Amino acid sequence: MRLFLLHGEQLSELAQLPQDLPASGYLWVGLSREEFGLRSLELQLALQRWCGAALVDLHVSDLLNAQLPSHFDYTSWYDLMIFRRLATTPGTETPDEDAPVSAAAIERSLQAIDTSPVGFAVFDRVLLSVHPGDCQVRDFFANRLGQMHEGRDLRGSNRLPTSPAELMLRMLNHMVDSYLDLRRLLTRQLTGLQRQLFDPHSNFREWPALLTARDTLHRLEDICEDQRSAVQEWLDALAEWPPENDARADRERELLRVRSRDVLEHVERVLSHVRRLESSAESAVQMHFSALGHRTNNIMRTLTVLTAIFLPLNLITGIFGMNFDTLPLIHKATGFWIAVGVMCGVGLGLGLFFWRKRYLSSQS
Repeated sequence: MRLFLLHGEQLSELAQLPQDLPASGYLWVGLSREEFGLRSLELQLALQRWCGAALVDLHVSDLLNAQLPSHFDYTSWYDLMIFRRLATTPGTETPDEDAPVSAAAIERSLQAIDTSPVGFAVFDRVLLSVHPGDCQVRDFFANRLGQMHEGRDLRGSNRLPTSPAELMLRMLNHMVDSYLDLRRLLTRQLTGLQRQLFDPHSNFREWPALLTARDTLHRLEDICEDQRSAVQEWLDALAEWPPENDARADRERELLRVRSRDVLEHVERVLSHVRRLESSAESAVQMHFSALGHRTNNIMRTLTVLTAIFLPLNLITGIFGMNFDTLPLIHKATGFWIAVGVMCGVGLGLGLFFWRKRYLSSQS
């Protein structure tokens, strides 16, 4: 468990839970899900001292549930946000964007994608965040806040979050950015899979990889829809907060709305991209079968034309093969060559006719 006290531009890490809240600033309590389960009673008593209210039992169960989808809930004392972050399954390697595209690499990378819920309880002056055991979001933001405090963060504003809600929104934005980074990997891998699918000289057999990609995209779509609903409900709840009389507090409230809309916009971008990839994968399969049917039609057309050319030749051969002594040309020395000439003329004529009709053309 890590404890931070933020007050204006001041940041300090505490060794243990304080007895009372400081006169100003707010606390950030970040801990793992296992640690939260072991120390829930201690935290409940501390929240009761600090904020005058503890977490309700249902919300404690939500924070301990590792399979809970993203959602938002609120009470008179705090807001609860559950948000699923992007992670990799334990024991798998991080997908490499520069690795050569193959069906095995695609299937392995897609199977490595997993998500885990991160819970936030947002009080007026306390932020309680519950993370998975292997979550790096807490440590990342702990280091990031330290860099902001020391003025070493050169990637943006050095202003520390002024409220628990703003700190939560920054964490949500960081988690959604990992989904945005995933888009390039998924696009590259699915594009490589589609190229193999459309290669006319390859016998495509990587259907399990394509099915895995489709299932992964469906799962990501469901996750993003839950995230969007949770952030939208947070925005609706934020709009119902009582108005502020102070101009500075009102400006902070407006900044929260701006950050919330930015998170929502990022989630919608991920969702729209996932839907485009789903549509592209489904279209690729349909186009593959259409191209396969087109090639089959071309083959059948060629065979039909060849059959039509040789049919009259077989007829002529059958006629001159009948056992009649009075058949014309069979007693003449030039009869054979006349029959061969007729058959060649009929074959070439039919071939020229079908070629002009483009039945024998390589282009339809």
